[in-house]
Amino acid sequence: MKWTVEEKTGLHKRIRKLPENVQNLLIALKKDMEANGPIRGDWPNFSVLSGARYHCHLKKGHPTYVAIWEVTDKEIKIIEVIYAGTHEKAPY
Repeated sequence: MKWTVEEKTGLHKRIRKLPENVQNLLIALKKDMEANGPIRGDWPNFSVLSGARYHCHLKKGHPTYVAIWEVTDKEIKIIEVIYAGTHEKAPY
């Protein structure tokens, strides 16, 4: 069974402001999570933040762009992307 990947309310506006290559990487990450689940150790700097919250780098350098997501329901397999943007403003 595939995972469902959703975006936190209002995140879409923030994503549209990101550089196009970062938007494309986020799309690829979401597709990867749909097929393979939330634990994406094959993405740069992947780590567990707390419990069911994870993060990885989408683009290294200055600025560094990151994505943060959490599993909202393990039974019916729902992942919610809660942040995508620069590392400096990330809600760790």
